[in-house]
Amino acid sequence: MKAIRVHHHGEPDVLTYEDVDIDQPGPGEVRVRNRAVGLNFVDIYFRTGEYAPPAFPFTPGNEGAGEIVAVGEWVSDFAPGDRVAYVETLGAYAEERIVPAHFVVHLPDAIDFETGAAMMLKGLTAQYLLRRTFRVEAGHTILVHAAAGGVGLILTQWAKHLGATVIGTAGSPEKADLARANGCDHIIDYSREDFAARVKEITNGEGCHVVYDGVGKATFPASLDCLRPFGTFVSFGTASGSIPPFDIMLLMQKGSLFATWQLLFHHLAKREDVVAMSDELFSVVLSGAVKIPVHTRMPLAEVAEAHRRLEARQTTGATVLLP
Repeated sequence: MKAIRVHHHGEPDVLTYEDVDIDQPGPGEVRVRNRAVGLNFVDIYFRTGEYAPPAFPFTPGNEGAGEIVAVGEWVSDFAPGDRVAYVETLGAYAEERIVPAHFVVHLPDAIDFETGAAMMLKGLTAQYLLRRTFRVEAGHTILVHAAAGGVGLILTQWAKHLGATVIGTAGSPEKADLARANGCDHIIDYSREDFAARVKEITNGEGCHVVYDGVGKATFPASLDCLRPFGTFVSFGTASGSIPPFDIMLLMQKGSLFATWQLLFHHLAKREDVVAMSDELFSVVLSGAVKIPVHTRMPLAEVAEAHRRLEARQTTGATVLLP
């Protein structure tokens, strides 16, 4: 079968399309024929070495959707032919792959494979950010950076469904229009505006209850100035680079703030949470409250170009790779 392999860290050209062998699933594992594979910023972190892979060569990719072709011992929840999606397991850039059953869920018939592949990592990230890290309720005012990105578009729709007032930032008029169409009550073009000053204007000086920041270095520490006293800063990505070390006293000086960085993998440590979080995600998608925007489809063999576009922040919504 074909898969993408990385033999050393580097630029997108290190992503090579190769023939590889695949084993039968072991105890607690399933073998999945991928029908679609999701593209995420975390894939870039593994390619460049910001995140360490278990060994070289390795196959990137952390989410996908397809059909079960074989199950290992002790697997009772799945059978060959089942439609499934999975998340948080390295190795998705392939025609077929072995997945721990812990991270696999049944994909509802009403959700196609492309949508399933595009929604697991980004959608479950939105779930834990909105429902577990800071529980957004009606009446809250929130700020979502990169609101036209893959996670951002899900966050804004879901938060609006929960009754929040949603402020989003975007880097171009086109992205601003997209974010506005997906739940943002107010949109700030941070390429032309001081986003912290605009948030103060929009909120009449009160600030937001929570800021969701997947951008990183370029938006910190100004994001703290967008919060009301005792507000929560939630960092979950470094698209512009890592936030530099800072004195924790800054949180006191900015209004006795909370700040956190949480990892999806930790939220998925228990099988019952994998299922419950996925069920909640599927529920809001099936109800129509949240639409998963798949804006680009590319052959798996062209993944290097997909990485270039994602790194250049030229993408909106989700990109899926088709084996």
